[in-house]
Amino acid sequence: MKVYKKITLVGTSSESLEDAIKNAIAKASETLRGLSWFEVKEIRGSIEGGKVREYQVVIEVGFVVE
Repeated sequence: MKVYKKITLVGTSSESLEDAIKNAIAKASETLRGLSWFEVKEIRGSIEGGKVREYQVVIEVGFVVE
């Protein structure tokens, strides 16, 4: 039997939504073991000078509780 814990993360990137997701997961993997899945909950960003300045993605990440 597996039990999972979920945490909420906000990833950011000046390049893309995909990079924002990857950045959040990469940082979380530095301190969490057993990362198994993620779910995108929110997408937003900031605008500066009429252009996209930064992408922000709220994700929930699940990992196995040992």
